[in-house]
Order: sequence, then structure tokens, then C-alpha cells
Amino acid sequence: MIWDGRTGELLLYRDRAGTKPLFYSTPGGALVFGSEPKALFCHPDITPAIDENSLLELLSIGPARTPGNGIFSGMREVLPGHYQIFSREGMEQVCYWDLTAAPHTDSYEKTVEMVSYLVRDAVKRQMVSDVPVCTFLSGGIDSSIVTALAARHMQKEGKILNTFSFDFSENEKYFKSNAFQPERDLPYVNRMLQYCKTSHTYLECSQEALFAALSDAVTAKDLPGMTDVDASLLYFCSEVAKHNKVTLTGECADEIFGGYNIYKEPLAVPAYDKIPFPIRRFIGKIASHLPKKSGINFLIRRGKKLEDRFIGNAYMFTEEERKKLLKIKTDAPSPAEVVKPFYDRVKDKDPVTKMQFVDLNAWMVGDILLKADKMSMANSLEVRVPFLDKKIMELAERIPLKYRVNDENTKFAMRKAALRRMPEKWAGKKKLGFPVPTRVWLKEDKYYNIVKEKFTGEVAQKYFNTDMLVKLLDDHKNGKADNSRRVWTVYTFLVWYDQFFNDDILNGYAEHTDAKTA
Repeated sequence: MIWDGRTGELLLYRDRAGTKPLFYSTPGGALVFGSEPKALFCHPDITPAIDENSLLELLSIGPARTPGNGIFSGMREVLPGHYQIFSREGMEQVCYWDLTAAPHTDSYEKTVEMVSYLVRDAVKRQMVSDVPVCTFLSGGIDSSIVTALAARHMQKEGKILNTFSFDFSENEKYFKSNAFQPERDLPYVNRMLQYCKTSHTYLECSQEALFAALSDAVTAKDLPGMTDVDASLLYFCSEVAKHNKVTLTGECADEIFGGYNIYKEPLAVPAYDKIPFPIRRFIGKIASHLPKKSGINFLIRRGKKLEDRFIGNAYMFTEEERKKLLKIKTDAPSPAEVVKPFYDRVKDKDPVTKMQFVDLNAWMVGDILLKADKMSMANSLEVRVPFLDKKIMELAERIPLKYRVNDENTKFAMRKAALRRMPEKWAGKKKLGFPVPTRVWLKEDKYYNIVKEKFTGEVAQKYFNTDMLVKLLDDHKNGKADNSRRVWTVYTFLVWYDQFFNDDILNGYAEHTDAKTA
């Protein structure tokens, strides 16, 4: 915040990538702002009310809401890389930083060298702290390279890095039965610990403990929209690691360098794209009525334009599905219209770059960064994200597609750079994602009944056609479809609603707030 006494202007700045949220509202001509919605509710003229258009957006793209659009009526966010000017004449939004494409002139070898240098430099600078620093080590390439660099830096100073990793106490039976995921990152953690020689804390949590942490996670996040129990997981980890005060994570490398497996989809079977689009669209429509299998899904997806088939990593319900699901009627835009402004800014780019840009502006900001900030700060732990260093982001934006995603692998240039810091087995491993067996849990009677009670409750009846909600849950339990992310998104919305529209809880926030009024 900057107050200019000469001009009578107040400026609210948000960081470039959106690592920290900043909300504001203008009740009765005043300006109220803070880092969390519940801080603004302490103002007597701000009453929590749901923006029903935003509820439809939540069902479209889950937690990856478009920055600036809020679930609360009358409340907005300052956009990443922007500042908001408030004066007697009104409000003005100004973009001070944006990724702009520049011709890439570096060779492949030079690109890899620059990635290696800039990541190493970013980790070194973000290690500067007058309080203990640790890392969260999942076993994936991103957290592993950050940990390897941080550990080496600490060893040069004669110190040992503290690291933390997590697993579920019940996971072993899921992997042994192959009922969830045949491979996971955890075995890589143990090998990385031997390689990096850190002081490690292994955290193990039960299903019951994680479900119990959900309430705290929802309170901390402020906003609805969780596609999995990963927010509870991060809250749990942050609570245990908080005596370190600062942690480095490998978050956002996938969005920056092109790490998600879905980014390879436009490159698959390029000959198919030579078929005229009207024919592909017709084939896709026929395929949509067939049982959903990998080959059928390919025909369905390639029968749509990229802007219609890729709404982001958290695409939940189609426009038709959410109309059936919701009782309320609004003029909310379609899912494709929600992300259209992002596609418009990269019209001349290749399909993979377009997909990355959508995820950078929606999924990364609305889910990954918000979740990391909220869960950690609720436990007085500061999360630092080296991959969002300004120079790294600017370089990554210029890396040609063939150095990002190709037939060999995703995050290609980064993986080659990682070979300079860690063994090939880690640098080349495929992306697995952290294994949270939500879809297995929701088939168990205990958790099925917990969710069903919410799906048939008073709040659910207010907004949803509850028979449709129960059908989603039943189809999942009976193995007809994997509806785990959809079920969890709606369930956590209902949990959130119970918390935020409870007068006793809201009244308690007044004693603990960072809200400012101008």
C-alpha cells in the first residue's frame, strides 16, 4: 500500500505472480482492504453474501477461479502484476508487469545452462533469512532440485538443511492392491535424503486426522473450492514444520516450464489434425455417446477446439452439467467464456503455450499459490517459491516449445538442467502428482455417508438439485465414473458455507484482523 498525500491517491500493489492475495471492497464510498475476506467482514457495512455468478464459475473451474472474480458480492481482488489506484475521481487498474514474448535466440545448450544458473541463483537468494529455513520434499523433480540446491548451500556454511515429507498411514495397502496408483514419489524421497544428507522429518497422517484438519484448512483458506484433501495435507505439514518459520517449495515449475502431462495432448497423433475440423467435430459428437475410454476420449477432445476443450487443470462441470446441478439461475458466462480473456492474449501462440498461459493465470494463482499461502500463514510459516523468480519466469516464457514439451518428456529443458544437480533417475522421472487417495476414500461407507449427509442437507437443498449430487456420489461409489474431484469440490463448498455464514464465527474474526480502511 502506498499513500500519496500530494495527489490524494491510495495505491494497492500485488506481487507479479500473485503469490499473496489482496482483497478490497468499497462500502458506502469507503475503501476497505486486507489479505483475507474475513478481515473485511469486520467492517460494519460489509456483510457476507454469495455472488451466485461466481458460484457457477466455481463449478466450472473449481478453485482455479479467474483472479479478480470473488465468491463474495462486492469484494474484489487486485490482479497479479497490477496495482489499483483509488482517488476522489474513482478507481483505475494499472498493469505494471506482464510476460511478453521475445524472440528466442539462445541455443539448446545455452538455454539449459541459463535454466540451471537462474534456478540455482534463485534458491540461493531465497535462502537468505534470519530464521530457520526448511524445504518440503515430495520426491518429485521440482521439490528435489530445490532441496538439493538448498542443502548444498547450507553445507557450504557448515549447516544441515531441515526437510519434511508426508504420506498417509493407509497408503501402503492402496498401492499394494494397485487400487489407487501403481507408482508414487515416496521411494524417491528416501534416495534423495541419501543424496542430499538433510535432517529429515517424515510425517504420517491417517485418513481420520486429515478429515479432521479439513475444518481448519477451510477456515484458513477463506474461499471455497478444493478438488482434493491436499489443502488439509498442506495445513497439517505447515503446522508441524512451523518452528522453521520459512520453507522453500518446488511449486509452479509445472506451469512455468510445461510439466503437466496434459500439455502433451495437442502433440499426440498430429496427423489427425489434418482431417477438416467439421469432420473431427462430427466424429467427436458420435464418440461422446460411447463408453468413455482412452481412444474415445481422444476423439471427443480433438473434436473440439482447444479453447473449448481445455478450460484449465481444474475443469469440473460443463455448462450443461452445472445448469442441471444448480437450482439457481444466473447470467454467468460459460466455462469457455471465463478463460477466453487468457486465450485472447496469446492468440498467435502454439496450443501448449496457450494451455500453460491459462493455467498460469487461473490454476496457479487461484489454487496452488493461494492454498500454499493460506495453509502456511495460518501456522506462521512463510512459503517461498524460487521458480517464480522474475528472471526465471521471463526466461521460461521465451523457451521454445520443443525445449518445454516434446515426445521425450515434459519440462524438457528444466530436466536437462536438473541433471547437473542430481542423478539422472530423478531428473528424468515422469510426473506422478502427490497421491491422495480421495477417490478410494469416497467409496468407503464411512466417508461416503459423511459426504452424503452434506449433499442432502439444508444448504445443499438451497443451491443444488440434491438428487443430482447424490447420483454423482453414488456413481462414484459404484465405480461408474471417477467423480472424486467433482464430489470434493461441492462437498468443501458446503463445509465452507457452514463456516462463513455462521454468525458466531464471523463475530469472532473482529478480534483478529489485518483489514485497513481508507
